[in-house]
Amino acid sequence: MTNPKFVMERTFDAPKSLVWRTWTEADLVERWYGPGVETVIHEFSPEPGGLWLNEMRMGDNSMYQRMEYTDVVPTDRLVMLMSNADENWNVVPSPMMPDWPKVLLTTITFQETGAETKLTLTWEPHNPTEAEIATFAKALPDLDKGWGKGMEIIAEILEELAG
Repeated sequence: MTNPKFVMERTFDAPKSLVWRTWTEADLVERWYGPGVETVIHEFSPEPGGLWLNEMRMGDNSMYQRMEYTDVVPTDRLVMLMSNADENWNVVPSPMMPDWPKVLLTTITFQETGAETKLTLTWEPHNPTEAEIATFAKALPDLDKGWGKGMEIIAEILEELAG
């Protein structure tokens, strides 16, 4: 079975250095990541081997995520392994979606063209089971919703930063 990939491209009317900041400064990431919920970053080290430990609070409930950076090329590329986690930051299966990939390889690239920056996000199951591949493939049409809303907020943040 072929490993499915989600690829989303967005072009922002901002220099690459500002778009990069929205992905590498914790106070900015907290504003756009997990739109519609309270995002709390417990650790944030965007460097190879560094961690991003993220909590998304929804009322009295929390969902935890652990991201481990595997490759970071400043202003050009971020690569991380994204996982659901328990409250102790151990990788666990998704509490909300059976057979969701336990680990997702996430690659974000930043390409400047004139005054604009093209961001490309690629999300794909990492060492998945066949059930995880099937679940991810079925979810592909809807993955742009959450990521898309986050990108809209990034555009708003970029307007503020440029202003």
